[in-house]
Amino acid sequence: MSTILIFAGGDLPEADLADELPSPDLILAADSGYDIAIHLGFRVDILVGDLDSIVTSPIPDHVVIERYPTDKDQTDLDLALELALREDPERVVVIGATGGRFDHEISTAGLLCSERWAAIDELEWVSSRGRVYVVRRRRIIHGDVGATVSLIPVGGAVTGINTSGLRWELAGGELPPGSTMGVSNVMRVPVADIQIESGCLIVVFPG
Repeated sequence: MSTILIFAGGDLPEADLADELPSPDLILAADSGYDIAIHLGFRVDILVGDLDSIVTSPIPDHVVIERYPTDKDQTDLDLALELALREDPERVVVIGATGGRFDHEISTAGLLCSERWAAIDELEWVSSRGRVYVVRRRRIIHGDVGATVSLIPVGGAVTGINTSGLRWELAGGELPPGSTMGVSNVMRVPVADIQIESGCLIVVFPG
């Protein structure tokens, strides 16, 4: 399995967001993320969660449903990521997960940096508010020249950071927890190379 899209809940994004997404091999929806997938014109393969906030009905017969009780220890997105991991994907793109509950938005950043997903080569989060790349080893990112980009450590210190393609480069440096040194950098060229030795870094292009 190569590329999996996971649609999460939140505000409905603009329809042109669909043009930014890669061609998927499998499409998952976490609860009301199903509504976002349908809004953007995608055909969901698997629906997962407690289904307490989904609006679209009826659900077509081709959709496999993995339903969980409302009283559970994980968010629907967490469950969807676990399901995606079982498919051994190279790339996972989470869509949505913004504009709804603020606590869900904050927890999503931490969730994406969980070591549970370390085997996924490319993990991203895309919404109408911007794009987030998760970096655990190395990531090539693309963006417009002059675009604002922020490098933020999540869950602990990020060490051995080396960048190429940014206005203010980092060479073997460290971003400790709570550091804002990586905030508001700028793309100097259309392609940047970001490498780290340890930790988890999110690279954010704000919308």
